[in-house]
Amino acid sequence: MSEQSVKDPLTLGLGSLASGVAFGGACMTVSQIALRLSEEKFETVGYYELTAGLIAAVGVGGAVGWYRSGTLDNIWQRGVIAILGAVGAVLIGFLAAPLDRFLGIIGMIVWLLLCVGFGIVATRWANSGKGVDGP
Repeated sequence: MSEQSVKDPLTLGLGSLASGVAFGGACMTVSQIALRLSEEKFETVGYYELTAGLIAAVGVGGAVGWYRSGTLDNIWQRGVIAILGAVGAVLIGFLAAPLDRFLGIIGMIVWLLLCVGFGIVATRWANSGKGVDGP
């Protein structure tokens, strides 16, 4: 006999939020890695990579949070998850800046891989909260 899982809005919401934060933070970290690599090649850099990374982190964090929480019944909850995902993505992305000082580019790459790994785990967590519809 198969066990049916029930829809759990808390698991769905927290998993969606965590996946948005993680994947958005990964985008911000990629932009910081690109900025660091371009500083080594050129003397003057216009910080377009950092601005693009900031915009990408906000966009990806919000979009992933909104998309993953799609089965929630309340649209306001989805909106709050999307906003918090965008803000959290920027905060997590900026946490990679001290890693550059202390651990160098390798530390930032490890941070990037941790963000992507946490995003995958959070996505699975959000999917487990969806439940099943039907037999």
